[in-house]
Amino acid sequence: MAYVISDGCIKCGTCAENCPVGAITEGEDQYNINADACISCGTCEANCPVGAIAEE
Repeated sequence: MAYVISDGCIKCGTCAENCPVGAITEGEDQYNINADACISCGTCEANCPVGAIAEE
């Protein structure tokens, strides 16, 4: 199951920097996870400083 980023995202970029497959890109208001590229490793969730990432 892919992960999703909520509106609580503060656009710090930590998730994108740590994603091993590059599935996270910067959007206008927050970062976004490409569900097709996400391997559900949980690295983004573990590194998010504000807890804005969760399993879909």
